[in-house]
Amino acid sequence: MRAIHFGAGNIGRGFIGLLLEQAGYEVCFVDVNEALVNEINQRKSYTVQIADEETQEFTVRNVCALHGADEQAVAQAIATADLVTTAVGPQILPYISKSIALGMKERMNQTTEALNIIACENAIAGSTLLKQYVYSHLNDVDQAKADQQFGFPDSAVDRIVPMQKNGDMLVVMVEAYFEWVIDQSQAKGKLPESSDIIYVDNLEPYIERKLYTVNTGHATAAYLGYLKGYIYMEEAIKDPQIRRLTEEALQETGNVLQAKYGFNAKEHATYITKIIHRFENKHLQDEVTRIARSPIRKLGLNDRFISPARQALMYQMEPKALCLGIAAALSFDYNQDVEALELQNSIKQQGLKATIIKYCGLTEESTLIDWIVEKYAEIQK
Repeated sequence: MRAIHFGAGNIGRGFIGLLLEQAGYEVCFVDVNEALVNEINQRKSYTVQIADEETQEFTVRNVCALHGADEQAVAQAIATADLVTTAVGPQILPYISKSIALGMKERMNQTTEALNIIACENAIAGSTLLKQYVYSHLNDVDQAKADQQFGFPDSAVDRIVPMQKNGDMLVVMVEAYFEWVIDQSQAKGKLPESSDIIYVDNLEPYIERKLYTVNTGHATAAYLGYLKGYIYMEEAIKDPQIRRLTEEALQETGNVLQAKYGFNAKEHATYITKIIHRFENKHLQDEVTRIARSPIRKLGLNDRFISPARQALMYQMEPKALCLGIAAALSFDYNQDVEALELQNSIKQQGLKATIIKYCGLTEESTLIDWIVEKYAEIQK
């Protein structure tokens, strides 16, 4: 079996590529980093290290790589693949959609065999989003045919993979914990057979639980940690004030999840504790600026802060801790982050309230705005 995976970066190699190889796939990566592509093709294997008390290593074998610019080679690979996956970042999905569309057309010309295309991204309904981009490159006739042959199952992925500088460019370090959940109701044909992958018929509760706990908590602690001058996440989360404020934010998102999906309160509290324990992993050496990067994306209407805060209002809750996290994100002024600089410029030029409305997608009358402004003022003191 062969899987085509877009994105040969740390997450692609250290998470998805590893699990697919363990499930019996030969993995062919697609990437635009020429040095990385050449190195993978030369060595045909790489090492994954588990960041834990006991060092564990896995060797991923029988791998190859294609350069993303070679659209014809990528299309032919998709035409004969058993699975296609991505881990490129939600903002890159539009750029790989044309190659996937070409591959789908090539496959439809050669066979009627079904194929699943799974976006493994930090985004709600990532595969559905990818499908929209891909279908923009197909005419109506091809779209109708594709509907019968291709599945775009949404998935939720969770594994912390820090920025790292290894002597060997193919070595990647990841945390021991991982979770990969796939919505099997959206699939066409075969899915990976692996006890490490969870298959469900309704993915939304899992996606929101992960996004509003792991991502919200991680980002909250990172922004607060940055403001206090911490370099690494394990330092930030051990600060009693940051830990308390992060826990308060996750209590608020937890209340939303319990009201919306009926999650058991005791079990969810245990889940929160487990997530925060992951943030304490000193072996990851995970920098707060990595976790905090791209604040505009993280402040989006449907992302980790604004979405649960808006839902909290719907359930007559007051998400004050979430608003503090949002205010901390708006205060992130790291000079090597393009989005952070854009936000700071907007605050200076347009004012805080206009910036919140523009980037968070909130209407002028939203109660959240006043709370965010209030928390922002507290931070600036």
